[in-house]
Amino acid sequence: MAFCDHYASWMVHLGGARLITNVADKVGVGVHFNPFVNWNDRKLKYGVVRMHDLVQDILDWKRFYLSGRLQKPVHMLVDNLDIEDVNSVNKRAAISAALLLLPSKFTEEDLYAKICSLSYMGDLRMFFAEDTNKVNKIVKGQFDLFQSMYKPFLEECETKNLLRFSSAEASHTKLVQDSSLSATRSLVSSLPASVRSQMGKSLGEKKFVSETGRVMGEVCISSREEAAKCMEKVMRRRVMVSSGRQAVSGFLAAGAINATMYLSQKMRKAWNSRA
Repeated sequence: MAFCDHYASWMVHLGGARLITNVADKVGVGVHFNPFVNWNDRKLKYGVVRMHDLVQDILDWKRFYLSGRLQKPVHMLVDNLDIEDVNSVNKRAAISAALLLLPSKFTEEDLYAKICSLSYMGDLRMFFAEDTNKVNKIVKGQFDLFQSMYKPFLEECETKNLLRFSSAEASHTKLVQDSSLSATRSLVSSLPASVRSQMGKSLGEKKFVSETGRVMGEVCISSREEAAKCMEKVMRRRVMVSSGRQAVSGFLAAGAINATMYLSQKMRKAWNSRA
């Protein structure tokens, strides 16, 4: 079976790999997924992306497409660039973003659900083509994996006095976080630079010179609620744009039949979850 069989025939005949890549880059967000691929008597979906684009999205969240997926448990088949190590920056930022959106008291399951929901905020598919219980199902089905993924970062937050564990009862472990302005500023400072920059445009930014002599910007924060709402608005916008672009790119790259089959399956799940 040739890989070109996975793509729309018109793209293969008119431009081949170059056209497919251009669609992924200029229409989509630098990655394309092929659903309904038959392999060893199984159907699978796979994605293709340049490693440079993957690393960039992990570190800066400008598109927040692949970075959002890597905040959930995944299995790395081949990792020539030590993506797992690079992804630690992404996971630390995910913890900070989730804590900003959570109340002072919450459960460990609440935390992972909030992290998981970051990549679905503003996703156009959530309005008509996704299971409304998707986030909870992901967390409940992979709770142990979420726990092992984020344990070092929770311990790091505990060391910094940003949160503490008040009780331990499996997935209902209670956590309490510091909701002060100083803690809020610390969380915001752990977000990717592109997110902080957008927040700074809305809330204001103070410039200062770092110890290395670089001019840095710090988001002006007057309240935790204001910071949380601003960050959520930034993330919703990014997810909405990326999900819309990727939907169009996927339709073109996979072909009308495959794209329609994939969408119909999604819509069926969404309908069943609302019934």
